[in-house]
Amino acid sequence: MNELLTANDLERSGRAMERLDAREEAEFERMLAEAQTPQERAYLVKALAAGYDVKEVGEFRDKIHGKDPDWLQRHLPPVTTAGDSMNDEGVNTSGPYEGGNKNTDQQTFKGERWSQEGNTCVPSTVVTGRAMVDPVYALELTGGPSGQEDDPGAFRERLRDEQLRMHDEGDGNDAYDFPFGSTPDGMDNDGKTEISNKEISPHTGGEYEFQETRSADDRRDALPDIQRAVAEGRPVPIGVEGEDENGDRVGHSMMIVGQEGDMLQVYNPWGTTTWVSEDDFVNGNMDKASDKDLPDAYGVHLPAQ
Repeated sequence: MNELLTANDLERSGRAMERLDAREEAEFERMLAEAQTPQERAYLVKALAAGYDVKEVGEFRDKIHGKDPDWLQRHLPPVTTAGDSMNDEGVNTSGPYEGGNKNTDQQTFKGERWSQEGNTCVPSTVVTGRAMVDPVYALELTGGPSGQEDDPGAFRERLRDEQLRMHDEGDGNDAYDFPFGSTPDGMDNDGKTEISNKEISPHTGGEYEFQETRSADDRRDALPDIQRAVAEGRPVPIGVEGEDENGDRVGHSMMIVGQEGDMLQVYNPWGTTTWVSEDDFVNGNMDKASDKDLPDAYGVHLPAQ
């Protein structure tokens, strides 16, 4: 858990190195040699794997060079995993997160959550997904244009702006409150596919395709592809649904970001991660990653092999 370089990072960075000319290769090797910690070195490799050229990696390097591991962990990965995160502490039996796991990791930047504002669960999922695979983008969100900011309020503003940008990019739905304007009101699966492919795919390779998983058999059939993608370091957006207390259909977007044994780590754009079993995913118990209204994973976005 918390590995900086995924199998996909290593493969893509290796291919990128093969495309460099002699001058570029020498410059990149110099940056690696001058890195002051293994973590700094790993993030330079990750930036190259994310598709940035040597000049862009150098600009990123100038922002992170000499930073200690705590600074790097605070500013770059949007998701970190606590050592006890897989402990089964049961589920909440009351309150706003009834049905959800008690044991969740809060994903924050200096106390400000990596979470959605309003009805932006789809773009918020994709923003965090991109930040997981693209450290240059993650630093733009946490550290601002200079990369040196440490202001959680400014981070929240930038995060909100990105959520709204991707909401527009995916042609999301809007609710109108005359005369005050409109607010985001969800996004369909076509929009989710579009923004996943515009925002995540260029940094991981392989376009996403939507696959319905309305039954336990469908979800069981999708598991090997989910396991493969996550093992490679490619997050898998999922859609979950259920009914509220009035019997009306409700839906939500989340993302599978880790896998260990028979457990799946799920990011919820409420600003948390937690672990559910593969049996939970198959058998309609995804409320453990959210709340009692959202038990069924009805669809997944899988990256092409």
